[in-house]
Amino acid sequence: MAKPPPSPATAGSLPPTGRRRLLGAAGGLGAASLLGCAGTGPSPGMTPTPADSDLARLDRLLAGGLPACRVTPTETEGPFPLRAALAGAALLRADITDGCPGVPLTLRVRLVDVNNGCQPIAGAWVYVWHCDREGRYSGYDGMGNPGQSGRSFLRGVQRSGADGMVSFTTIYPGWYEGRITHIHCMAFLASGALKNDSPSMATTQFAFPDRVNAAVYASPLYGKGPNTSVLRLEDDGVFSDGAGAEMLTVFGSVEAGYAAGIVVGVDPTVSNPVEAGPPGGPFGGPPGGPQGGPPGGPGRRPPMPGGAMPLRGGPGPRGGPGGRGGAG
Repeated sequence: MAKPPPSPATAGSLPPTGRRRLLGAAGGLGAASLLGCAGTGPSPGMTPTPADSDLARLDRLLAGGLPACRVTPTETEGPFPLRAALAGAALLRADITDGCPGVPLTLRVRLVDVNNGCQPIAGAWVYVWHCDREGRYSGYDGMGNPGQSGRSFLRGVQRSGADGMVSFTTIYPGWYEGRITHIHCMAFLASGALKNDSPSMATTQFAFPDRVNAAVYASPLYGKGPNTSVLRLEDDGVFSDGAGAEMLTVFGSVEAGYAAGIVVGVDPTVSNPVEAGPPGGPFGGPPGGPQGGPPGGPGRRPPMPGGAMPLRGGPGPRGGPGGRGGAG
């Protein structure tokens, strides 16, 4: 009899060995939790990867494309894009963990061209970034990210293959005040080297299923526990009008790690404006890069990490009447 397909991610109980490994990795990290990720390589005890069956099932789903061939909603870059780091080679990598403890996550993103029957887009630059398990972003000081200037953990850039796909090894993100769990993503045409002011052809964010958030935040590695700030997608400043096209498909478990993926519909003729943001870290360019822009339009702008209010930046995506403002 054929084996049933892998089950979607559920909470599940940890076997004793896995529980000891997670607890061991969580123990002794008090200082690290204050300073952020070590930035020196993979974390001890954090070597599980999603099962081959979960990755294979995810790849089959991504290869199937979009239910309808349309552009994935545009979102704000947020206040911490660290565009200054795009000008060099520091972020050209598949493994973006940089010593950050957390539940392992394999993230796969497939780009398709909505102007060409949703055929895959090969050779595009794809940049992803997200906060660590405590809700901090690398590359910035203050505003909920103390001591993180000059770091680049949980950020990476890759070029899409012939199938339009990129794959990143990371950890499951944490959460911070005013936002639900999410990952940022930008895609750029491969017309040359990336620069800190390169306009994107896609700027969006990815959400996670509630059941997976609940399982991860119940694990010993995520001491903050469940998100007590934003409880539902409809209460989030970015996903409040719906996240169906931005919801990751996720398989796996806390013990084995998760496989998450999404198909992003892109209009390659679009050139999204560069948004303003707070200064970034020392990555060989002007602090934060040339991100100045006109004041943003109206929209909900939830608090940023640590409760600080976001800076007003460039024009928010979906601008004009009813448009979204620049959320974190």
